[in-house]
Amino acid sequence: MSDDADRSGFVIAVDGPAASGKGTIALRLGAEFGLPVLDTGLLYRCVGVLMQKAGENLEDHDAAAAAAILLTADQLDDPALRTRAAGEAASRVAVHPSVRDALLEFQRTFAGQEGGAVLDGRDIGTVIAPQAQAKLFVTAEPGVRAQRRWSQLKLQGERLTLDDVVADIRRRDERDGARDVAPMRRAPDAVLLDTSEMTIEQAADAARRIVEAARARWLSSR
Repeated sequence: MSDDADRSGFVIAVDGPAASGKGTIALRLGAEFGLPVLDTGLLYRCVGVLMQKAGENLEDHDAAAAAAILLTADQLDDPALRTRAAGEAASRVAVHPSVRDALLEFQRTFAGQEGGAVLDGRDIGTVIAPQAQAKLFVTAEPGVRAQRRWSQLKLQGERLTLDDVVADIRRRDERDGARDVAPMRRAPDAVLLDTSEMTIEQAADAARRIVEAARARWLSSR
């Protein structure tokens, strides 16, 4: 690695659908390039969980926006945000434009910090950080993603069938891709990384090479 000055302002955007491997890849990239990492999906999961704990209706956009405005970084460590229910709640509150507006500055501030950052989500390369020097769109076949998520949820002690998870994945893909504001889309300049037939080590290595190439181009242009 070069010194910190060389990394100044280098932003990595990692987008993709649920259980594609983007979260793990983002963490590996953060460690490799010495950059802080934000899982932006946790912001939406947190809004959903906070609303559920308060007995609020997830379809109430005013209540959702209020929860988003009051969200703080320390709340993102709650283990409840990693559950299947939290994922479903996140997808439901993410359709509210007011929620996305409330969380926009949080994410852009993170992306704009000195030295750069890694952000993973669904609209990083298109909305949050369209200026990112490295962009990846990580995906995998729905059946593969469902199998991964099912295995993960079972380890967390959740009882459900693989068919349940397949239905969840397809429902979330449809909702995330069809929402009016900031739908899940691959940025035109994002490199597609299909992890369907890759181990996590292979996927992380492929992502590292993509980012290294982007970083070399960035440094040569400075």
